[in-house]
Amino acid sequence: MESSGSCKNCSKRTLVVDGDTGNLVCSSCGVVQDFENFQAHIGGITGPAGTFVRVGTAGSGSVYSYKQTKVYQAQKLIEDLIFKLGLAASRYDEVKAMVERITEGEYGQGRWFPIFVGACAYVVMRKDKKSLPVVEVANVVGCDISELGRMVHRVVDFLDLKLPEFDIVSSFERAIRSCPSFSGVEEEIVGRMLKQGVFLVQCSMKWYLTTGRRPMPIVAAILVFVAELNQVHVKIEEVAKELYVAVRTCKKRYKELLERLVKVAQLLPWGKDVTVKNIIRNASSVIQYMELKSSSRCGGKNRFDHVGFDLDDLVADCLNKEIGYRYDTCDVEKDLQYFEVENSPTLRTEGTNNLQISHECLAMIYSNFLDHLPLIKSSAEIEEADWTKQEKGYDIYTCREWWTGKSEMSKKLLLKQIIEKDVGLNANPPSFDRGNLTYQRRREKINAAKSRIQRILHPSEAGFGDGKDLCLAQCISASNKRKIQVDVDWEDLIIETLLLHQVREEEIEKGYYNALLDLHVFNL
Repeated sequence: MESSGSCKNCSKRTLVVDGDTGNLVCSSCGVVQDFENFQAHIGGITGPAGTFVRVGTAGSGSVYSYKQTKVYQAQKLIEDLIFKLGLAASRYDEVKAMVERITEGEYGQGRWFPIFVGACAYVVMRKDKKSLPVVEVANVVGCDISELGRMVHRVVDFLDLKLPEFDIVSSFERAIRSCPSFSGVEEEIVGRMLKQGVFLVQCSMKWYLTTGRRPMPIVAAILVFVAELNQVHVKIEEVAKELYVAVRTCKKRYKELLERLVKVAQLLPWGKDVTVKNIIRNASSVIQYMELKSSSRCGGKNRFDHVGFDLDDLVADCLNKEIGYRYDTCDVEKDLQYFEVENSPTLRTEGTNNLQISHECLAMIYSNFLDHLPLIKSSAEIEEADWTKQEKGYDIYTCREWWTGKSEMSKKLLLKQIIEKDVGLNANPPSFDRGNLTYQRRREKINAAKSRIQRILHPSEAGFGDGKDLCLAQCISASNKRKIQVDVDWEDLIIETLLLHQVREEEIEKGYYNALLDLHVFNL
């Protein structure tokens, strides 16, 4: 459509409106007319759109709507998180489908959306019984593990899913393959560490070291332990950092694992000498005993008839200090083979002066000696190396024959099968043991408090006891104002107060002091 105005360049009235940009262009000379494309908006916000601005677009020069841009950025974020988690490309479609199903195709944006995508990725892997630690997802997403856990719970609840149990064995296998600390280790050593680690992981499950706890700290502890067994030098701080777990928790799990192994070692004849500090030196014997014990199906105490193994004989051989690596005396019959010649008289060892040997016989002896010289040298070198080993002591790190890996505990088993196995120790959960110790300590404090109260109420009937039964009033000397060292603390005072208010001892043993004080002391 031509305009009535004239061109500023050629002054001809041949101006037309460009359909794409809306600018006036001269059809004769082709010059674009400046400041001639203004269009007034009439009718307020419901009027026609301007030339360069479109209502509902993502910005200047963009043809995508707001929703299309949001969906594109959300899908890009999902792809980026899947790549950072190290998952396969096929997982992208599964996570995308789950996100699209929950959000009804709207996706999302903001700080909550990466946490939501990480939760969906975790749920997808758990559905397929694959290992993906939640601590690793939280680290990649950049949120707290509790926040991610709440999002996972909401996703599972919305989809009405029932996730399988967490597979700690698969987590150990994934950890040993993905940790940078073990990237330079030989494949053969990694395979042996993997079997030993699976064995110890399932023993830890039987010993309740994983019950009610986060699984990755015990995985880190076992990784460090099997690395020390195979002479791979790693630090627990480095492994904990690579697995995104707290160093302090890993050290506690490592100590608990060593304590369990020490208890197993107590069953061995030299077990009383095994402690947490030297368990690494005795780990070969302890783990071998556990491995053979788990493979045993007979009821003997130390017999393993089905494998042809007698623990008593093994212990006797190991404790025999006369075992050497070479002979101190020479075998006469073996040595005389170098001096025996056909049709020659038998040599006597009575004296060297009585020996009468011809020149031909000496030549044959010398040639025979030269033929056997390489064998003698190699045998001497082996004997010398073995003698050096005997002098330095037996080193478990140079002997790998103690680990066979033939036990079923070296393979992934069901929890019921693990519980039925016998590895030489049936332990209680650590929290149960600590609870019993706490109850026992409170019972002792209650008895001591009753004794102190009895001394005050009936001083004539009280006998001479130790300083621990003294009451607090007797701990201060009125003459010199000096305190006597007595083991009485605030807990003892609270127990005395509760006993004086006729509180039952069974309730005091539970340790809910604040509730008992509010109920029996302050609520009067």
